[in-house]
Amino acid sequence: MSPVHVLIPAAGSGRRMGADRNKVLLDLLGQPIIAWTLKAAAQAKAVVWIGVICQAGDRPTLETIAKSLHLSKPVAFIDGGTTRQESVYNGLQSLPAQATHVLIHDGARCLATPDLFDRCAAALDTCPGLVAAVPVKDTIKVVDANQRVETTPDRQQLWAAQTPQGFDVALLKQCHQQGIEQGWSVTDDAALFEKCNLSVQVVPGEETNLKVTTPMDLAIAEFILKQRLS
Repeated sequence: MSPVHVLIPAAGSGRRMGADRNKVLLDLLGQPIIAWTLKAAAQAKAVVWIGVICQAGDRPTLETIAKSLHLSKPVAFIDGGTTRQESVYNGLQSLPAQATHVLIHDGARCLATPDLFDRCAAALDTCPGLVAAVPVKDTIKVVDANQRVETTPDRQQLWAAQTPQGFDVALLKQCHQQGIEQGWSVTDDAALFEKCNLSVQVVPGEETNLKVTTPMDLAIAEFILKQRLS
């Protein structure tokens, strides 16, 4: 299992949470959401370095949180952009020169386990790009602008993408550069890989690896953590 560097986009806001601050700073069982994310990443055997991508206004608070955790891996802080895509691009430019493999993991996915990070890192030894994902349970409907159903795709072919997403650093940098030149706008890095006709492997994710976006998500995350800690 090759060593991996981790980038954690945490430059968002609390808009959908109805909060007055970045959602990763909200409390979850006595610690900020981002603290749980950082601890999981730092506990993974393959992880050697963590970069937190954030807005300048949040940086002092995030630095204080990271310092209080006494993590075993070095943590750097990187200025975020106006979009997630820009933020990850900034993060890639700030990776240490020796970085060959990178895992990108949303700061708000605070329930990912160290084992998931390590399984994704191990998979990068045999593929250039990957995404943690879980099979979709619900029947999915494709609808038009008038809310009419157009098609019902085969559920067996549908997976819900999570993070970490992992990549060969040089290839992902090339994909981001091409994305800038072509004006592509994507919601995750795997989509950039796909647009560049590069292979993306699915690594089985975790059902509990939810992204905390709404107050309901926060309540579910609290329930899951209480079960783990009991």
